[in-house]
Amino acid sequence: MKFGEVQWAQRDGAPTILTTAVPRGERGVSLLRARFAQAAWFKGTARQHLVFLQMLPCHRLNCRIGERRLVHEPSAGALAICPAGVDCSAESEADMDTVLLAVEPSQLTLVAAEADAPQDRLKERLSGYDTQLLAIVVRLIAEARAGYPNGPLFWSETSDDFMGRLVESHTSSPVRSLRGVIGAPTLRRIREYISEHLAEPIEVAELASVSGRSPFHFTRAFARSVGMTPHRYVVHLRLRAAVARIREGRTRLADVAAETGFSDQSHLSRWIRRVHGVAPSDIGP
Repeated sequence: MKFGEVQWAQRDGAPTILTTAVPRGERGVSLLRARFAQAAWFKGTARQHLVFLQMLPCHRLNCRIGERRLVHEPSAGALAICPAGVDCSAESEADMDTVLLAVEPSQLTLVAAEADAPQDRLKERLSGYDTQLLAIVVRLIAEARAGYPNGPLFWSETSDDFMGRLVESHTSSPVRSLRGVIGAPTLRRIREYISEHLAEPIEVAELASVSGRSPFHFTRAFARSVGMTPHRYVVHLRLRAAVARIREGRTRLADVAAETGFSDQSHLSRWIRRVHGVAPSDIGP
């Protein structure tokens, strides 16, 4: 069995898939819950951040992340984190009930930037516990198993909660400031500038001026700091404002588009479908 770039197997046959969720649109978190009978193993080097949670106690789990190893007996709720690009594996001679969450690095970078922590990086973790993170994952599992009854935005918002918790409790700041990364105060000024001029054309040169950098150096530093280009970030803030207006009950899409800087309602509709995977009419109050 394969989920992303991670391969899973058990001694006989295939593991039982309990829950899987790869939501539509450009969302940051995918989920797989699988139950393994007897011997189980997985390995991979993913382009995504990987978060593992044991849903039941596990007897003798041999884990590796990079060069670090740990043999332990995790109880229910045990957590492991493998950042993108790091090789990891695990083996067990017992039954396992495991949830794997794959997180897009660019989305986590965006969440960190909006939490005023643009230089923070996800930490490797072989074992630990986080009851708040587990509670969010339980909500995601329930939503996926029930067929997404809470509407198209619930998964997005709960995924943001999940990534926000990762940033809050499972990242670290570098000892020295990273070169080529825009600091939190400057990002706040840029965010405020965009919000104040949402309905107007916004050029990269204007944002570069706010940051005190040349457009060329600004664009590279911004993408490294926020996980997307300046133009895409402007669209991100415009779309967030437009969706908020639609959920408030604004029914004239053309008016919402004009107020939030989209060229017309078709332009807004295309972005809603691209990011959230649904039509504007599916986003209710």
